[in-house]
Amino acid sequence: MDDALAVTWIVGAGSGVGRASATALAATGRRLVLSGRRHERLEETCRGVRDAGGSAAAHVLDATDDDAVRAAATRIADEFGPIAEVIFCAGRNVPERSWAELDPAGFRDVVEADLIAVATTISAVLPGMRERGYGRVVVLSSWAGWTLGRGAGVAYSASKTALASLTEQLNDQESAHGVSACVVCPGDIDTAFVDQRPSVPDAAARARMLRPEDVARAVAFVVTSPREVCVNELVITPVRSHSYGR
Repeated sequence: MDDALAVTWIVGAGSGVGRASATALAATGRRLVLSGRRHERLEETCRGVRDAGGSAAAHVLDATDDDAVRAAATRIADEFGPIAEVIFCAGRNVPERSWAELDPAGFRDVVEADLIAVATTISAVLPGMRERGYGRVVVLSSWAGWTLGRGAGVAYSASKTALASLTEQLNDQESAHGVSACVVCPGDIDTAFVDQRPSVPDAAARARMLRPEDVARAVAFVVTSPREVCVNELVITPVRSHSYGR
């Protein structure tokens, strides 16, 4: 496979860790395709990548739409080149997080965004990776997916925990074809995502959190590691605050 023709597809690139990961990879020479639901946010990320000397194109996508994901994977490969790497940073949570207030519809929405969408995306790109003998998948999970995340919520914790099994199944079954996967489990990150919490953190609490760029450096480390290296799992927490994650 010609690296110059290969694509790194970042899903959830409009903000937060997805955007920071795109910027972190700008100087590596990768052809970045950036997906998310909001075109204007994606274009902002694209400009940041170009300002950093990289190449990026936007592709609007709702990752919970199975047909749209499969169509996007085909279109990206046709327009930009084979998809060699996928970084999945999209996610969702709801304010109703306890069993006492669990809403089945809200539970389903979170599982679809945080787990099923990841599986659908991997499924869409895996045949091409297998055929070319190389592929790398990086999935953003959470501290709440690595250990008990008090306050993270029933649906979010269950979905994020399942990502560890999902990625290890990929490593177990597809490593013979040169495919590897990593689940990244960060603690609290100061992004707009924490505004969805039942109790929104104040400025002092946010100051103790990770920054998107902190996690993006870890993502870039995984993506740029030698092809023979599989980083199965990374756990990243802020020094001054061990909490339940995004």
